[in-house]
Amino acid sequence: MNGSSVVVLGIESSCDETGAGLVRDGRLLGHAVASSMDEHARFGGVVPEIAARAHVHALRPVVGRALDEAGLRMTDIGAVAVTAGPGLAGALQVGLAGAKGLAYGLGVPLYGVHHLAGHVAADTLAHGPLPDPCVVLIVSGGHTSLLLVRDLARDPVVHLGDTRDDAAGECFDKVARVFGLPYPGGPAIDRAARDGDPRAVAFPRPLTGPRDDPYAFSFSGLKTAAARWAESYGGRPLPVADGAASLQEAVADVLTRKAVAACLAYGVDTLVVVGGVAANSRVRSLCEERCADAGILLRVPPLRLCTDNGAMIAAVGDLLVRAGAAPAPLDLTVGPSAPLELALLQPRGWTGAAPDRAFQTAGAS
Repeated sequence: MNGSSVVVLGIESSCDETGAGLVRDGRLLGHAVASSMDEHARFGGVVPEIAARAHVHALRPVVGRALDEAGLRMTDIGAVAVTAGPGLAGALQVGLAGAKGLAYGLGVPLYGVHHLAGHVAADTLAHGPLPDPCVVLIVSGGHTSLLLVRDLARDPVVHLGDTRDDAAGECFDKVARVFGLPYPGGPAIDRAARDGDPRAVAFPRPLTGPRDDPYAFSFSGLKTAAARWAESYGGRPLPVADGAASLQEAVADVLTRKAVAACLAYGVDTLVVVGGVAANSRVRSLCEERCADAGILLRVPPLRLCTDNGAMIAAVGDLLVRAGAAPAPLDLTVGPSAPLELALLQPRGWTGAAPDRAFQTAGAS
C-alpha cells in the first residue's frame, strides 16, 4: 500500500469525545465529533463509565456524519486508524472494537495509533508536512511534553521534557473548581481572565530556576499556590478575574519560555504547539510574541483540531499508510498508559513484518 492514495478513517475515543475523521494524502475530507462533556460537568470531571457508554451510542452516528461531510460511502474507506492508547481503558475499548469491526467488515488494514501522535499530526492537516526536525509542545488535560520530532511515521519521538505531576490542563481544571468556575476549567479560566489583570497575583513559575531541568514541567505547586490564594480571602468575595488572568499568565509563561529555549538549544526553527490547551488565548498569543522575537516559525492547528478529534487520528493513519507501515493484527489491544515512543502502537511482543525497526512494538499493553 506504500505510496497509494487511500481514504483513511480515524476513530478517537480516549476520553469524553467520540471523533471520526477522513483523510487522504494529507488532506482532511470530513470529520465529526460528539462530546459527552455535559454529562460529566455535574461531577466536576470525566466519569469513565459514563464516557464509555456515551461512545457506544455515538460511534456509529459520528462515523456517518463524517462520511456525509466528505461525500463518501463506507466502501470508499481504504484503511482504519484508531486510538489504541493512552486514555481511559473502557473508552479506548469501545473505539477499538468499533474500528476492528469496520476494518474486518470492509476488508481493509487496521492501525492502532498513539493519541498524542494524533495531536502532533493534527497540525499537518492545516499547515502541511511537519519540518524535519521540529520541536513540539503538547499541552492538554492529561499531558504536557516537549518533544523533538523528525519523521512522525517512522522515527522514535525524543522526549526533551515531560510534566512531573499535574499537566497544564489538569491545573486549569482543578483551580477552576477552587475559583467556583464550571467544568471544563480551561475554557472557563480563559473566559474569566479576559476581565482580569495578569499581574495582580504573583503566582510562581515552577521549574524555571537556574538549577532546574530546563524542559521539565510541574504544575502541582502552582495549583496549590492558587488554592492558598483563594483561601486567603476567608469567605470574602474572590477577585476571580484577576486570579484567572494571573494563573493563565503563569502557565503560558512557563510553557512558552521552555518551548522557545528548546528550539534555540537544538537549533530548530519551527515550534508546533498542539493539544487542548493550545486553544488557550494567552498561550497562543505569548507563543506568537516569543517565537517572533526569537526568529522561530510557530505552527498551531486551528481551534477545532486542538481538542480531541478523529481527524488527527486519521492524519496519523494516513502518514503510516503512505510510509508503508505494517498494519496491526485484529488482536490489537489497548494501552491505557502507553508512552509516546512511536506513532504506531502494536500489541506487546508482536513480531509481524514491518518495513523498518521503527514500526515494531511501541509500548502498548
